[in-house]
Amino acid sequence: MGETRANEKDADRRIGRRALLIGGAVAAAGTAVLARGELTRLWWRAPGVEKPRKEGEVDSVGARWVSASDANWRRADRPDDYRIDMVVVHVTQGSFDSAVKVFQDPGHGAAAHYIVGKDGRVTQMIRELDVAFHAGNRVFNERSVGIEHEGFVDRPEDFTDAMYEASARLTAGICARYGIPVDRRHIIGHVEVPGTDHTDPGKHWNWDRYMRLVRQARTAVA
Repeated sequence: MGETRANEKDADRRIGRRALLIGGAVAAAGTAVLARGELTRLWWRAPGVEKPRKEGEVDSVGARWVSASDANWRRADRPDDYRIDMVVVHVTQGSFDSAVKVFQDPGHGAAAHYIVGKDGRVTQMIRELDVAFHAGNRVFNERSVGIEHEGFVDRPEDFTDAMYEASARLTAGICARYGIPVDRRHIIGHVEVPGTDHTDPGKHWNWDRYMRLVRQARTAVA
């Protein structure tokens, strides 16, 4: 985790300038038609236009909603503005409750969409619509859903049956919603994100077992 509000200022200015240039091109061309992707971005950025949201509503059945600090994520309208084609697996390096606490801390500067506990409980803290600052890479943040798992990378006993099964169901549901292929190119560890200095989920995370469970759960929700 590592993308912050401060890191986004320059990029937001570039996006704003790009939108202005696009607007100028439309005016100059008169009848020119923007590419569908550009229209989507302009629609997203139009004031007062956004997908409906309900307080406490979750994207995954069975998850509990607890809001992360709005300093740790960026409002968006995915997948209309940014395609979602990846799930990033994290490990908290701490307890479930400590992860919730830091994600609610505006000074932390990072948070994932979900936390999965050793006991299989799932808490959603950021809507899948929105961009969570979890991967330490802006592009990967914009295109992914981040899932934290309670525990420590050097303690294989932290990765319980209940955790694997609950996380696999969660990931399978995400893949079903956005048409994400269930493979290791699209379901990755934090360590695999370009530019990151994190090592999670670590060598004790059983990828073969996890992917098998995700495939089984994905078939069940097909």
